[in-house]
Amino acid sequence: MCSYNPKMPLNDERPASTSSGEDQGSDVESSSERCDSMMSTSNRESFTSDCSSKHSTPSSSPPKTLTLDVVMDSARDLSNLSLAHEIIVNSNFCLEPKSLPQDSLWKIVRDIVHKAFWDILESELNNDPPEYGQAIRLLEEIREILLSFLNPGANRMRTQIMEVLDMDLIRQQAKNDAVDIQGLASYIITTMGKMCAPARDEEIKKLRENSDNKVTLFREVFRVLDLMKADTVNFTIDNLRPVLQRQGVEYERKTFQDILDKTPNALEHTTSWIKSAQEELLTAIPKEQPNGPGKGQRLVPGPFQVLNTAFLSLLTWDTSPLPERQLQQYQAVNEVLLIVYSTVGGPIQDLPSLSDRMKRMISVLLDGMHSPGFNLEEALKGVSAQICCELNKSLTERNYPALTPALQGTLTGQICNITQKDNPIRTLVEDRVQHYFMALIFDPKPQVKLENVPAGLTAIKPELALMGAKFISMVNYNKAVYGPFYADIIRKLMFSSNPPAANHPQDTTQDSVTSN
Repeated sequence: MCSYNPKMPLNDERPASTSSGEDQGSDVESSSERCDSMMSTSNRESFTSDCSSKHSTPSSSPPKTLTLDVVMDSARDLSNLSLAHEIIVNSNFCLEPKSLPQDSLWKIVRDIVHKAFWDILESELNNDPPEYGQAIRLLEEIREILLSFLNPGANRMRTQIMEVLDMDLIRQQAKNDAVDIQGLASYIITTMGKMCAPARDEEIKKLRENSDNKVTLFREVFRVLDLMKADTVNFTIDNLRPVLQRQGVEYERKTFQDILDKTPNALEHTTSWIKSAQEELLTAIPKEQPNGPGKGQRLVPGPFQVLNTAFLSLLTWDTSPLPERQLQQYQAVNEVLLIVYSTVGGPIQDLPSLSDRMKRMISVLLDGMHSPGFNLEEALKGVSAQICCELNKSLTERNYPALTPALQGTLTGQICNITQKDNPIRTLVEDRVQHYFMALIFDPKPQVKLENVPAGLTAIKPELALMGAKFISMVNYNKAVYGPFYADIIRKLMFSSNPPAANHPQDTTQDSVTSN
């Protein structure tokens, strides 16, 4: 399943971004791109009229007490929104039968309960005469599952299943010890074979071969039925995807608006997120126009610049749950390689196979570097030791002297020092990565620049290009869906001292915050 979530951040949430094709942002091209450049105070009125006249500005919603039903409705809406978004933007999205961690308490409890159930079934069937209470309940459940697989028009198959698995008749047969469990199981397996996807043919074949032990057979039948349920859901998802893709932006925006209607203060964290970006820009630009017609007037960042800066901040959040956290691992790999090549120099230059081996080695040892409990300093010591071994092997194979203990110590110290935020190599790499993504997000045709990584980042060029494509894609789709909400927040932050309320932005597809 894909990790990107489309929703804007609600209370107690970080803003999450989304992924989709870049072309989906094209239907929201702005005719007011002049609002996206640096604006002086004299331009405020024109932005208000040009950018906000496309829709009415609703009044603030009064505070209200949220009932449990309203909260639960919002949670369901949010769940539906997340699911629809995954289906739209992730062509590989599918559902799989849930598997619990091997040693988890849930799995232990589940296994105990399941064993008790199957033990009861085995005990009943081995009684003399046999008891069929558990078996009948299983057959009834199997019948309902098989019926759920049928299309509305499959009346013939439906009638046949109801006749063969006639529960009233089977109960009557049970009273007379005349239930043909083996015959019913054979019919069930044959019917499953007609309904299942071709990928499950091998599973059906195994069921036919596993007919000696009735309890084991029933257990395996339910296992395969679970797989068929997942297949059915995924088939439905594949058929639904084109429909959702055609109407995805409107659907997600409407669903999110429904959530805001029930929780009017839900955009507080979104507002804080955008306000932080605005404040960051205000501290970085001159307070006044230095020359020209607007000389002496205060400069403020435009809405397009504010929103893009907010999206860029997602890449560097220390507590971000987004997949962009992988970016920091890529940066660490690049930093280590820069240190290695600057320290050792000529003897290891122009050896792509050595560079690839070291890159893979570092990536493996730093995998999960931001997970709780990961000791980065210890991991870097391990990286240093492995790098020194690899370098010595390569050097001696080519008749170069091995690294001296002093040089190995220097190399280890420099590598371990990248844990410090003010480390010059770390600062250099992070700045250039930030400039790379900044160039992409502010360019109207970012796909052309995906391969143009800054000097010093060549080692992670493939990873940066892939992440850059995903990042730009998700940003464009997010703007297309939530542009009206962003526009309302930014307009009120720029031109009003009142905090934005969660209300009904109208069609603002012409707003500059959604153009790219």
